[in-house]
Parts: sequence; C-alpha cells; structure tokens
Amino acid sequence: MTLDELAKMHCQPRKGAEHALTPAQVRDHLAALPGWQVEADGRAIRKDFRFADFHRTLGFVNAIGYMANREDHHPDLEVGYGHCLVRWSTHDVGGLSLNDMVCAARVEAILAG
Repeated sequence: MTLDELAKMHCQPRKGAEHALTPAQVRDHLAALPGWQVEADGRAIRKDFRFADFHRTLGFVNAIGYMANREDHHPDLEVGYGHCLVRWSTHDVGGLSLNDMVCAARVEAILAG
C-alpha cells in the first residue's frame, strides 16, 4: 500500500487482538511511511518532526489534533521548541493497527499539503 492510499483511508473502530498488525504487516506499511520507526517493544510507531520555530511546531500540533479528532484516533505527542515527537499505537488492540498507519500517513499529508 502506498503513502497516498493510506492517507485516503479513514480509521475504523478496532478492538481486540485480532485487529493487531503482525510484525510483517508493520514492516510492509512502514515502507510507505518515510522516517517512521517501530518502538523497541513493537507496540507503537514514532517520528520526530523538526521545525524552524515554536510557532510552526504548534501549528503542526494543532493540525494533528484536528485530524485526530476527526478520525477518533489520538497520538501521544511530545512538543518542544522546534520539534514534535508523534507516537501512534492502538491501546484497544494492544499494539499497532491499521489506524496507526493511516494516521501516520495523514500526518505526512499535513506536511505535504
């Protein structure tokens, strides 16, 4: 699946381990997500985005917040001057789901747009 295909998808309610992605599925999806990495425990993906200043960082955070509320899937964010670390996981599946990949692709679309 490509970055554009993932970004056009929408999150769906996913509860239970049957919705968790396998490590192979995670690797396949990450191939379409530039710079995203799996955390050591395999239960989340992350990327640290860099910006010229705090104002641009906050604009990015607000755009992610808007998208996350529309998708009803929310990341963990760490925000500092000139950067934002974005982490996606699906607590209801105990790891990663397709929703995490869709939202990571949507974050990439925010930057491209």
